[in-house]
Amino acid sequence: MQGFASRHPVWTVVIAVVLAVLLWLILAPWTPEMEGVLGRKRVFLNAIFSGITLGALYFLVAAGFTLIFGLMRNVNLAHGSLYLLGGYLGYEISEATGSWLLAFPAVFVLVALLGLVLQHQVFRRMEGEELRQTMVTIGISVVLADIMLWIWGGQSYTILSPDWLSGPMELPIVTGTNRAGETVYMRYPQVRIAILIAAIVIGVAMWLVLNRTRLGMLVRAGVDDREMLSASGIRIQYVFLAVFAFGAGLAGIGGIVGGTFQSLSPGEDTRFLLASLVVVIVGGMGSIPGAAIGALLIGLAEQIGLVYAPTYSVVFTFLIMAAVLAFRPQGLLGSRR
Repeated sequence: MQGFASRHPVWTVVIAVVLAVLLWLILAPWTPEMEGVLGRKRVFLNAIFSGITLGALYFLVAAGFTLIFGLMRNVNLAHGSLYLLGGYLGYEISEATGSWLLAFPAVFVLVALLGLVLQHQVFRRMEGEELRQTMVTIGISVVLADIMLWIWGGQSYTILSPDWLSGPMELPIVTGTNRAGETVYMRYPQVRIAILIAAIVIGVAMWLVLNRTRLGMLVRAGVDDREMLSASGIRIQYVFLAVFAFGAGLAGIGGIVGGTFQSLSPGEDTRFLLASLVVVIVGGMGSIPGAAIGALLIGLAEQIGLVYAPTYSVVFTFLIMAAVLAFRPQGLLGSRR
């Protein structure tokens, strides 16, 4: 981030100003004139927090995708199917055991095992052949979608959160005053706050592993020059197997999260695959901080658009992507290779 600020001081100032204005809109009391222009502050705050938590969900799915696609250069267009499969498995496990938390490690392991099979049996045989990877994984996604439709049908499923995360929590953000003149604070679902915190923890841990550990060094070195790393005696294929499995497992966890505060239904795999592609393009291939920023931007654009311009909410996402491709093709935090 310091390197970005030194290379792009103008953009750094613009981003800082936008963040300052947004923070002021969230924390400052609104005048009647402001509410006349922007509507009720409670509606604005709900759109902002819904965008942030949706961005956390997008990050959980796209973080695995940026490892597989951005770092390893494997075009896995079945990633959305891993998300939906993880959600369905999480629903079944939570219903069978009555434990929402138990579904997370169980689904991570199951979907990670499927990721191991994909890497070992599919991508290992097509290394560097992006077109073949694209066509094969499209076929895999169609097959998985039909299997899931056969097993779970076309209805929607919702994963129930535990009692200790049910209901809203009060945040120290003022939304206005009631008729008695008392200050009213914002209330927001506890489960979404917990998911946001979990996404932040996972993101920081991934960045530390990739940039501060020997495993991360091996992954980055293997992407840059696989032959040289293999010649040094490192079994890079095992490293890539582990990375692919982790990315797939993370997509499965994202399915549980998505099924908890949204729903699971046929077609969600395509939606989250497209969202992951957009996040990686906007943030930059292989960049965990870039994926976080891209997911936040896309989540905010969707939710703010739904509130203030519902007809054009989908357009905002692609406008952001088009602007990034026009002015910074490698992504906001991506590097040229």
